[in-house]
Amino acid sequence: MTGLFWWVVYPYIALTVLILGLLYRFAFRQASWAAPSTEIFEKKWLRVGSTVFHYGIVFAFVGHVMGVLIPRSVYHALGVHDETYHFFAIVGGGLAGLMVVLGLVLLLIRKILNRRVRAHAGFADYFAVILLLIVAANGTYMTIVYNTTVVAYEYRTTIGPWFRSLLAFRPDYHLMDTVPLLFQLHVLTAFLLFASIPFTKLVHMFSLPVRYPARAPQQYRSRVSYKRR
Repeated sequence: MTGLFWWVVYPYIALTVLILGLLYRFAFRQASWAAPSTEIFEKKWLRVGSTVFHYGIVFAFVGHVMGVLIPRSVYHALGVHDETYHFFAIVGGGLAGLMVVLGLVLLLIRKILNRRVRAHAGFADYFAVILLLIVAANGTYMTIVYNTTVVAYEYRTTIGPWFRSLLAFRPDYHLMDTVPLLFQLHVLTAFLLFASIPFTKLVHMFSLPVRYPARAPQQYRSRVSYKRR
């Protein structure tokens, strides 16, 4: 019964909250959909932390798609052996995870140490960054440490089929019975993160910047160095 809740009921609750929350926020709070920039308050830490984090999260997303949504049989059909897959998964996933963790740490330090940034950061901002950091740190540890010192865990035979069974509305929660605890915690915290997206600035990840290339640049002038002519 416990497995039924954590691997069927809980994920569907989290995904329902995600979908309904996104629809509600888009329909009734569309003005708050974007993530306002705090670059005007501090640039150096933001430029490094945000860049490293966003590149890392893109690579991590691609890696999760390749490992969870694409069946193991597809790789075998393409001639990709398990050893080859795990080598590139550890190297690529480890690098992406480190980038995400480093970027989040820099952004969190920036929020805490910079007075003006801290004044504009609410509970949801800290919650999103800290929860993201927990998920990323756990995933990075599993990829770099667990998979190289304990065993290269074959999640494509358990977590992958289980997640795809959820999407097909035919959940097979018994697939998660033998999954190591670290991997289970990673999945559970990830679904908590999904459920929190509509209530944080992470919601902007669902906005496609199709008009960004044509947008007029924003210019900021310092009050100290700017001289009226």
